[in-house]
Amino acid sequence: MPERRTVEKARKDKRAGKSTTTQAGEFVHEEIRKVRRGEHGARSPQQAIAIGLSKARRAGVALRPPRKGKAKASTRKSAEYAYEAGQGKRKPRRRPRVSRAVSRVLKREPRSTASRTALSKQARRAASRRTASARSAAARKAVKTKGAAGRSAAAKKAARTRGRRRR
Repeated sequence: MPERRTVEKARKDKRAGKSTTTQAGEFVHEEIRKVRRGEHGARSPQQAIAIGLSKARRAGVALRPPRKGKAKASTRKSAEYAYEAGQGKRKPRRRPRVSRAVSRVLKREPRSTASRTALSKQARRAASRRTASARSAAARKAVKTKGAAGRSAAAKKAARTRGRRRR
């Protein structure tokens, strides 16, 4: 079950006209926080992200399941189920035994998968799969919703990063 503040943040993002992936990002953040706090673990950063996306879909974020060929058939099926449940097209059944089993398994997984380095590696790998023009377009789109203060903060951060890399 996602926390109330996560759902509220996602709703706020929706009202601000931000994309569904940005709304879903709030749930991914929550999941990463949970792993870092030690509530449960994850086999990999991708698993933590997947759990967050699934929660987002179930909570009603209109995040479409991946298209054919973009993900495994089982992943797509699971995402479709979560999406339909969130959109009210399907009545999800409570399965306490399955839920308990999943919780137990996740508790045994490592917590280091949500570390800064692990997430940084995952982000770099994901970005490297995209073309330079796609990354640039995403940055341009982000600028539109950031506002003056946000842009200024982002520019300062970018300058700091460039300074560190130069050394």
